Amino acid sequence: MSFEKPITIKEAIENIHKKKYLLPAIQREFVWSNVQIEILFDSLMRRYPIGSFLYWYVEKKNCENYQFYEFIRDYHERDNTHNPKANIEGERDVIAVLDGQQRLTALYLGLKGTYSYKIPWRRWDNDAAFPKRKLYLNLLKRLEDIEKGEYDFRFLTDEESKINNDDTYWFKVGDMLNIEKEYDVNNYLIKNKLLAKDEEKSRFANETLFKLHSVIHKDPVIDYYLERDERLDKVLNIFIRVNSAGTTLDYSDLLLSIATAQWKEKDAREEIYSFVDEINKVGEGFNFNKDFVLKTALVLCDFSDIAFKVDNFNKKNMLKIEKCWPEISEAIKLSVNLISDYGYNRDTLTSANALIPISYYIYKNIIHQEILQSSKYKDDRKNINKWLILSLLKRTFSGQPDNVLRPIRDVLNKNKQPFPIDKIIDRFKGEVKSIAFNDDDIENMFFYQYGQSYTFSTLALIYPTLDFRNRFHIDHIYPKSIFTAKRLNKRGVDESDIQLYLSNYNTLANLQLLEGLPNQEKSDTDFGDWIISSYKDKKERREFMEKNYIPDIDYDIKNFKEFIIKRKNIMKKEFEKKLKI
Repeated sequence: MSFEKPITIKEAIENIHKKKYLLPAIQREFVWSNVQIEILFDSLMRRYPIGSFLYWYVEKKNCENYQFYEFIRDYHERDNTHNPKANIEGERDVIAVLDGQQRLTALYLGLKGTYSYKIPWRRWDNDAAFPKRKLYLNLLKRLEDIEKGEYDFRFLTDEESKINNDDTYWFKVGDMLNIEKEYDVNNYLIKNKLLAKDEEKSRFANETLFKLHSVIHKDPVIDYYLERDERLDKVLNIFIRVNSAGTTLDYSDLLLSIATAQWKEKDAREEIYSFVDEINKVGEGFNFNKDFVLKTALVLCDFSDIAFKVDNFNKKNMLKIEKCWPEISEAIKLSVNLISDYGYNRDTLTSANALIPISYYIYKNIIHQEILQSSKYKDDRKNINKWLILSLLKRTFSGQPDNVLRPIRDVLNKNKQPFPIDKIIDRFKGEVKSIAFNDDDIENMFFYQYGQSYTFSTLALIYPTLDFRNRFHIDHIYPKSIFTAKRLNKRGVDESDIQLYLSNYNTLANLQLLEGLPNQEKSDTDFGDWIISSYKDKKERREFMEKNYIPDIDYDIKNFKEFIIKRKNIMKKEFEKKLKI
């Protein structure tokens, strides 16, 4: 390994743009936020060191032995997070980046690319929630909070960048690549009347723009080492030594990188990333990641040690996972479809690890679509649903999930069809990770409220007959629009009860699972009026009330306190029945 002559940021950006710099398959993907990129540019302007880089030189004749990827050029938090595979045909040798990908990608996105991140509170399926942004620098004012930085770098939309005033002039950072001569900096300042500002602002604009020019064009800030040894084992060892010590590296990225280097027929990185994208689109959408897939593969292949450590990602194990990958991926996919049919999504699935025993069971017994609907597997679906709800509510996988997965795998191996939920409960009785419920557990469930992740699982436990393939909403029985102090007072609620009302309208005792269309029709209608108009037939009304654990009382808002007490008692008895307490 040799220390090479440092280069400028502009040279590095050109090398990325011309695809002279590539990424080896052992590299993880880009994970920096827009804020991290902004801080990096501020650090450069303040002359802070940004660390050295490590490159790997691969001769053209040996390039076909490895897989390489390009840098991301336009990052999109939803639609473009994966590096495209590089075409290495041609006569040129490759320089692969072993250490420094995050920083180099950040520099490229700031100077030549774009960064699209989601606007808070907008829906993920809304394209407008991800506007395209470029990096800008305010040339007229320092940041007020010096701890956050001195220079105001921000990713802005085109529209936002046009908002200029006495304290703000947004300069597109990428334009500096085209301002090569120092006199061009002066020309820019004059043309845009920045030197005509008051003395303090014009001086700041002048110093800031010249400093940015120096950082991009003149300062050799890219210090790098070049490794020319092309033995993969040595390169892997260097990569592990360099990356495993850093706190910012996701360890599973390193393990996936090793898997990618070990697989023979398939590209592990592409297979797993595309598979994660696929299962995250099931139903209303999920938030699975590569960690979940890698852990599931270790469990399904029956490796005795399922920990995330380099030793378990040896060549023998990785080749077994590659061989079994079609069956592994199909078992996981069926599991995800199954829990989607149970009504779960990214907001209500509080632990992805709860799916691993389901995937293992399907992998060993039923790798085909019939598990989803066939009456032959009715008991399996019932038991799996119960396992999912109980394990989520008991937070079975908090702490050390491997200590739960191994014994469950033993139970599943000893007990075949149907899914042995009772045997799993028995296995953990008396232990810290017990899946059995007691009176205190049931009482605690009534503290869950509307909008919390565990509320759906709690309600799903007492709605086992619903077909969740139809979309169900968590509905306020007494509409939440009523519950303001002013409206309750106007409706005649006693002043002494108002706080109790406000504390309970969002709790489990006032929530039910209702199909989407009836829920929309119900909207803000008083419950007493809605149930009479929706269920004119008294028998149908009684059936609705029984199915939703509704007490038979006068539903005037002044009786809400009575409703909460009586419904909680009805629900509690049903929880005890379902949980056999």
